[in-house]
Amino acid sequence: MFFMFDTLEGYIQPGSVEEALVRQIDFSRLPAHIAIIMDGNGRWARKRNLPRTEGHKAGSESVKEVVEACARLGIKYLTLYAFSRENWKRPKEEVNTLWNLLKDYLADENKILVENDLRLKVIGERKGIPYFVRRELARVERLTRNNRRMTVVLALNYGGRQEIIEAVRKLLKRKVRPEDLNEETFSKYLDTADLPDPDLLIRTSGEMRLSNFLLWQCAYTELWITPVLWPDFRRKDLFQAIIEYQKRERRFGGLNHLTGEDNKNQDNKNQNESTSKN
Repeated sequence: MFFMFDTLEGYIQPGSVEEALVRQIDFSRLPAHIAIIMDGNGRWARKRNLPRTEGHKAGSESVKEVVEACARLGIKYLTLYAFSRENWKRPKEEVNTLWNLLKDYLADENKILVENDLRLKVIGERKGIPYFVRRELARVERLTRNNRRMTVVLALNYGGRQEIIEAVRKLLKRKVRPEDLNEETFSKYLDTADLPDPDLLIRTSGEMRLSNFLLWQCAYTELWITPVLWPDFRRKDLFQAIIEYQKRERRFGGLNHLTGEDNKNQDNKNQNESTSKN
């Protein structure tokens, strides 16, 4: 098992549970793209008799920790479901808190993104996002557009069904012939056209649904559901998800009679193909 510890030196305490988990990770078979449905902020707050907004504030700390952990591990793409189309139905105060937290995060973390070679990308319908947030998003995207270590994707005002409908509209406008339409062509009209499909989808809080997230892209994604609420999600939980992912045999709809070594080679091939899309 290949073990890489240079980017984790000083980050993981020797002899800790985290170190024991990291030593179980095969760094030659990391998922190229991890997507996360960050769920449970409201329940976390309710358990503590706090306003829901406090749960979102606590959840922002989990975002910072997971972004850093993924970058240190060598994950190439991390997509966070930050605000869905359905989230507009929530109380106005809560919605405003979410947008302000995002603005503050971008203002505070843009230097960290630049210094650590992290690129920011946004997917979703920008038109509905408050102007002061759109302006900050555009600024940080421009600032980090040439960074290559890891791409942090924020799904904002995003809905998987809406994304597919919009892709169809684009196809119709460009008069793509039916005989020219296939999965590869269709994927080019999605918000994620320059991204590989997620290898691993993590959902916190124990809910067993996709919630309109990356419906096309997650056709063969490995799912890992944890009862941990998002504000309590830490790097050890991320390590556990990756360990479980590496235990699975990915067949992509076929029958796999490969040997263990062949499986490893196939995983490497899939990861290299995903990375080459960038």
